[in-house]
Amino acid sequence: MFFITRQFIKLFTLLLAVALLFLGASCEGIWKKKKDNRAIARVGEVYLYQEDIAPLITDNMSKEDSASFVSNYINIWASKQLLLSKSKINLPVDRLAEFDKLVDDYRIDLYTRAYKEALVQQALDTIVNEEELFAFYENEKENFKLREKLMMIRFVEIPPQFMKKDALAEKLKRFNKRDQAYLDSISVQFRKLNLNDSVWVKVSKIVKEITPLSLENENQYLKKSQFFEIQDSLGVYLGKVIDVLEVNDIAPLSFIRPSIRQVLMNRRRLDYMRKLETEIIDEAVKEKEFEIYVQDE
Repeated sequence: MFFITRQFIKLFTLLLAVALLFLGASCEGIWKKKKDNRAIARVGEVYLYQEDIAPLITDNMSKEDSASFVSNYINIWASKQLLLSKSKINLPVDRLAEFDKLVDDYRIDLYTRAYKEALVQQALDTIVNEEELFAFYENEKENFKLREKLMMIRFVEIPPQFMKKDALAEKLKRFNKRDQAYLDSISVQFRKLNLNDSVWVKVSKIVKEITPLSLENENQYLKKSQFFEIQDSLGVYLGKVIDVLEVNDIAPLSFIRPSIRQVLMNRRRLDYMRKLETEIIDEAVKEKEFEIYVQDE
């Protein structure tokens, strides 16, 4: 169900409040005074305790490293505390008030964002079906023009001394089921291979894998339906280009499916957030927890 229930909101709010209470209690050690632990440093009325530093000491530290780390940590902590104390004395009151408001705003934003994220994770449907993907793709096709050439290709890299290179080339060209089974059976002899020729790949990635190629010479070898043999001092590359899409062609759905899914999920997320905020306000008004007072003119 897209909308969360009133009981779920109240229960989750209670659990979150309890969690934040314990989190706050565990995080305030460095900055607030305690009486149930041994202090190792003090600046004014603020104490640094042993248990605040203990989790930062790792098992692989020597005694000397630990001592040096603790000493540096105490000095940095003391410097921050002293500067904080001086700033409260010497900064203008209006600046201090401005900073306090920024801190309060950040705290509110942090808590509410965490709460909304938890609700989203709990309630948002993360399944995007093919019908949604295809409909979005069809409606937005003009926004999916390629900025880089794509191609479908199969290739192998073999050492220069590889026996039966011509037979291998013939199997790569023909590539029937028996050829595929044979190539798979001897794949350990290849230095590199890509036999999945139904996947679109960026030309820059192919150039990176087939080292004799470059963006300057790729047009010579990487043409649709072309078989190529190219080599350098390290090896020989045999390959067959199945299909090519040029810059400004419409990107195939299979290539941009992850991007479309992310866009659709982001839209769902924003819609859910808006409805969640509206529902929370409506609920608060209904329960008389939220009122707006009309000011007399």
